[in-house]
Amino acid sequence: MKIMRIGTPSTTPALTPNTFKVTCVSMEVGHSRIPRDYVQSVIMRRLLFISLLAAALPLTAQSAAAPASDPLAPLSFLLGTWTAGTAATGTAGAQVLGTYTFSRDLAGHALQRTGTVATCKGPQDFDCNHHDQLTIFPDPNGMAIHHSSLFALYLDNEGHVIYYTIATPDAHTAVFNSQGPAAAPKFRLIYHLEGTGPKAIMTGKFQSAAPGTDEYHSYLEWSGTKQ
Repeated sequence: MKIMRIGTPSTTPALTPNTFKVTCVSMEVGHSRIPRDYVQSVIMRRLLFISLLAAALPLTAQSAAAPASDPLAPLSFLLGTWTAGTAATGTAGAQVLGTYTFSRDLAGHALQRTGTVATCKGPQDFDCNHHDQLTIFPDPNGMAIHHSSLFALYLDNEGHVIYYTIATPDAHTAVFNSQGPAAAPKFRLIYHLEGTGPKAIMTGKFQSAAPGTDEYHSYLEWSGTKQ
């Protein structure tokens, strides 16, 4: 096969939309010429491929820029400020009224719970000036050890530290289970949203169990609506 160029840069005819023909290059095999229709077909297929590739590039860029799923989304029902009134069923024996707020923090990568107390009455060993903070965060690396990717760290003014894993058995329930040595007591924090709309009620329970058992007893129970 040999390629024969027709014309020179000064004599090559100009191409126009009405005279688009393959005149720049002709191919010969022996004395037989490759049909012009075949060459045009090859060129059209290549042009079609380039067009499809160019159309796919914006889709690829869009897919690469798509935001990752929100690992904290299962806890979104907690967001907002809620009233809280304790029930008589808790062993703390305290009557407390106040509010607490779950909000996004650290550019949306964590949730913070803060609270305020309006009135408090309880036995002598109950701290009515109690202050705490709860930070919730995702960690996919925790699946290998704790079989959970949602965690929480609890700290308070009495020096208590509780490290929780979080489970969401349904769209309106979050169960926080403490992690610690076998000889330590276990703690469980449960939030559950009952109903929908402005009349929905958020209930909460803080429970404890003796080491080596799963018999939890409520220390505090509370409920309230969203402000």
